[in-house]
Amino acid sequence: MFTRFFDLSQPIFHNCPAWPTYEMTNVAMEAVCANNGFTAERISLNSHTATHLDAPYHFFPEGKTVDEIPVERFQGTAVLVDLRGVVEAAEGITSEHLKPYADLITKDTIVLLNTGWYTKRSYSNEYYHDWPYITADAAEWLKDRGIKGVGIDGLSIGGWYEGTGRPCHEILLANEIWALEEVYFPEELMESKTCYLMAFPLKLQGFSGSPVRVVAAL
Repeated sequence: MFTRFFDLSQPIFHNCPAWPTYEMTNVAMEAVCANNGFTAERISLNSHTATHLDAPYHFFPEGKTVDEIPVERFQGTAVLVDLRGVVEAAEGITSEHLKPYADLITKDTIVLLNTGWYTKRSYSNEYYHDWPYITADAAEWLKDRGIKGVGIDGLSIGGWYEGTGRPCHEILLANEIWALEEVYFPEELMESKTCYLMAFPLKLQGFSGSPVRVVAAL
């Protein structure tokens, strides 16, 4: 039985950091208790904002949307790969970075890549462009291991710069391996090598992605 639970999600708020080319998130009050007797909010945001999940449809018109993926695929044993101090800004994560975890990364596991980038969340040029990313080499290695999902703490599993963004998305999503982006890593959780992960997206019909409240349990 699990006794500890950890929130691995970055918060959504008005004008929160997000993909640089998207319109910024807008939060407004639809009703306030003092005037209406109740409070309700309205939010406008891209579906790939804050901690969110990419479905295959994000890159492939014939791919599954978030509502078409079986819910059991969004949970399971996750391997915590600690790359803090190992990878640099804008550096590609390769299979060599992952091989030390090969005994844990097996079929239907989820792989969570902690580069330390979650601590930099802000409106800085560094956060918006220079996060470490998954290379095609690492994506192929993960695909061959038969994982069901992968997560990272940067804005994307792919990089910002030309030629770094598409390869890992195309390899992983083509094989129905979903991606979590902008994951937050509580320090206490990193004392473990594995955890049980739950990352359920909203049931947004026909969507390529969705915000997710990611929870790890030990």
